[in-house]
Amino acid sequence: MVLGLYAFADIAADGAPHLNSAAGEELVRVERAAAVALGSRAPEPPGTLFITTRRVIWVSEVEKGKAYAVDFLAVSLHAVSRDPEAYPSPCIYTQIETEDGSDEESDESDSEVNVETELSKVTEMRIIPSDPCQLDGLFEAFSHCAELNPDPNAESDEENGWAHRDEGDEDMTGGSDAECEFSDVNPIGQTDEHDITHAVVELQINDQRFEDAEEAEHETHGNGH
Repeated sequence: MVLGLYAFADIAADGAPHLNSAAGEELVRVERAAAVALGSRAPEPPGTLFITTRRVIWVSEVEKGKAYAVDFLAVSLHAVSRDPEAYPSPCIYTQIETEDGSDEESDESDSEVNVETELSKVTEMRIIPSDPCQLDGLFEAFSHCAELNPDPNAESDEENGWAHRDEGDEDMTGGSDAECEFSDVNPIGQTDEHDITHAVVELQINDQRFEDAEEAEHETHGNGH
């Protein structure tokens, strides 16, 4: 997995990207006439967007051989943006994780090396469809593919947390701890006969003690004390 945006060159003669079928990569959605805006730059001329089970690939329809790609594992956030104050055009807004976490963009673009470096530092990408009505469909495709590529770091954290039990322990979702916690408490309406008898005897004893105390108090007042 490559963190960050990168130039994509594995394009077939018909303009479609070659997918990594050996790794199970499949095409999920194709969006024609979609522009992309990288960082704070102006949008690129429209191209074709390919959403696969592993990554997002954009291929220019104007400049042959120009294409960008980003793995879903590097997409840390995606959302629909329709607020003109946030961005002039309705779009899918994405945040991209980079190798060094830097959000600085290089102004050097004279060589291929500088282009790669510049792309690798892009932390935001907006996908602007020609038809804003396609935004919800694009968002659903993004969400589906993001679920297919969970953060491996989040999985390792879960293994050390309550979601995955350690040997000899039970997690809360399994219900074992909850059952153990309340195993000594009888639910309402299910108190056994012994407990009822015991409670009644205690009540009778307490009532008798209360009556004895009351009689003693009357006797004291009757004697003038």
